[in-house]
Amino acid sequence: MLATAVGSYPGSDDRDYVEVVRLVFGELPDLPHVPELPGRGAIASITGRGVAVLSELGADLQPAGWRLTDAAGIDQRRARSLLAQDLDRVEEQAQGYAGAVKAQIVGPWTLAATVERPRGDKVLADHGARRELAQALAEGVVHHVADLRRRLPEVDRLVIQVDEPALATVLAAKVPTASGFGRHRAVDLPEASAALGWVLAAIEDAGAEPWVHSCAPGTPYALVRGAGARGLSVDLAMLVAADHDELARALEAGGTVALGVVPAVDPEPRPGEGQAVDAVERWLGMLGLDPDTVGDRLVVTPACGLAGASPVWVREALARVARAAREL
Repeated sequence: MLATAVGSYPGSDDRDYVEVVRLVFGELPDLPHVPELPGRGAIASITGRGVAVLSELGADLQPAGWRLTDAAGIDQRRARSLLAQDLDRVEEQAQGYAGAVKAQIVGPWTLAATVERPRGDKVLADHGARRELAQALAEGVVHHVADLRRRLPEVDRLVIQVDEPALATVLAAKVPTASGFGRHRAVDLPEASAALGWVLAAIEDAGAEPWVHSCAPGTPYALVRGAGARGLSVDLAMLVAADHDELARALEAGGTVALGVVPAVDPEPRPGEGQAVDAVERWLGMLGLDPDTVGDRLVVTPACGLAGASPVWVREALARVARAAREL
């Protein structure tokens, strides 16, 4: 059984990023990942990272957030520069590393719900715009995977985790309009699956393994699997009965499930040392799954990103998931 983390960490500058990279590769040697420090500003946020990867679509920062433009603005260029700089740090730390590595990228629906069209309001409001955005993200991910492969030539398993925290909100028509008085219409399930599928297929065609992560309640894991996800990353505490069944089917079909079982923010009181192991064992027992059969496709993680945790808890959380994976 492996251990990894979702992606984000506290920190506000480049020195923090270097320290986090060292921490990740030190504490999670079996499946380290490319860290994200959204505290460095909009260009380092989940949306900023996505804008940095987009192919042939310009964007820039406006007072209301990221907006598509005719050509790449200074902020999009800064986001791309920061991503390249961060990958330099990962490349330096990973010299000689020959195992598995994970990187994260925002999904097409979370991006459509957070980026505006050139004339205002979210891309989500326009069928053609959201299609164009998803296709630009899919094309950009191909180049991103190629860059990671070039930087990490000895890595034998590259996982790309597609973060879709807003997917459930998009499908439930709960994304507010620019005025704040209305809500965008729900996206049809076939369209939602198709756009996500373009990105996941691009990842697989580029030679990487596509996962989808969401720690939001109501995420449609059946739709995500149908779109082509080979791994599902979840917060165990947020699941409902149907979700458990879908995850069991994913494991039985040969997919990967990353279970978030360690708190993502400093808990009070601190859970017992064996809490993570107990949670995984109870889950497997509830579903009647044999640990010897599915254990090599299970991954232990914190419940969600660690950006809101203290540095002390970050270290402890990573140590806990690594220890739980070893014990399990």
